[in-house]
Amino acid sequence: MKFRAILAAFILSLFSFAVAQTMPPVATFSIVAIDPQNGDLGIAVASRYFSVGSVVPWAMADVGAVATQANVNVGYGQQAIDLLRQGLTAPEVLKKIMADDKFEGKDGRQIAIVDAKGNIATYTGPKAPNWAGDRQGKTWSAQGNILVGPQVPESMGKAFDATPGELAEKLYAALKAGDAAGGDARGKQSASMLVVRKHGGRNINNDRYVYINVDDNPHPFEELRRLLDLNLAYNYGDAMYKAIEGATVDAKKAQAAGQKALAYTPNEVGLHLNVAFVNYLAGDKQASLDEFTRARTLDPSHFNKNFKEESDFAPFKPILADKEFMLQLFPAGMPQ
Repeated sequence: MKFRAILAAFILSLFSFAVAQTMPPVATFSIVAIDPQNGDLGIAVASRYFSVGSVVPWAMADVGAVATQANVNVGYGQQAIDLLRQGLTAPEVLKKIMADDKFEGKDGRQIAIVDAKGNIATYTGPKAPNWAGDRQGKTWSAQGNILVGPQVPESMGKAFDATPGELAEKLYAALKAGDAAGGDARGKQSASMLVVRKHGGRNINNDRYVYINVDDNPHPFEELRRLLDLNLAYNYGDAMYKAIEGATVDAKKAQAAGQKALAYTPNEVGLHLNVAFVNYLAGDKQASLDEFTRARTLDPSHFNKNFKEESDFAPFKPILADKEFMLQLFPAGMPQ
């Protein structure tokens, strides 16, 4: 029995050693970037690797963004953020991190850092799994390993620069372009995006403006796009409410945010209803009627029920006293 126990332990140790030797690197392509207009910082990443978002992207608002991958030392992420908070620039942080790394396989790592002032620093080790490399622009760095070739980060950079709008959209366009150029040579599995903005997230004291993860999906880019649409719709919807809930109501600001939210979720009945009320507050009665009509067309029962509830919200109550408008909206009278 003792011999069997020793033999079993020996076989188990060999198996554990074999698993350790064959664990795949975090082969991925990613982009880190800053929006110099508003200071947003972010990362988008994709890989034939389970839950890449739990390993690669790190960011802190007004501090920096980091992607750590290949023969990955996950500790690079938090260490880089901590050093950036101390005031070190991206190049200084990279130098410090590499000097401190005592783990095996440092020459196979890949990291990209952008700080809040727009400084960029990258490293692709000579033993990072081929093809491995990186490319930089004025506000971004694209990098990857086990790729089909340099066209992946090059295509990412071109798409990033050519895409208008906010940072999240530019990051997504870059990631999609990287995939179209060949992406991870092994295939697709997961994707992630993290964008930080001081107090830019939903609810209170949240700097995660966008944080979405596709952990295991044969179509990660389609799913990431769906999640990004939802995330941005909720963000703009939140901004719409904040503009009318405070002591100072900014109806025009709320109206603009509501239209952006609708662009991402055009079939959301409740959002059409809320935007209709906001349009009325902004003095645009025709736009208000149009949105109420869309909401009613999409789901009549939802419209009738929720109109009553929403009209009890203090900023929306004036609409009930506008008899001419209410007659246009409910020619046969408001349902009871």
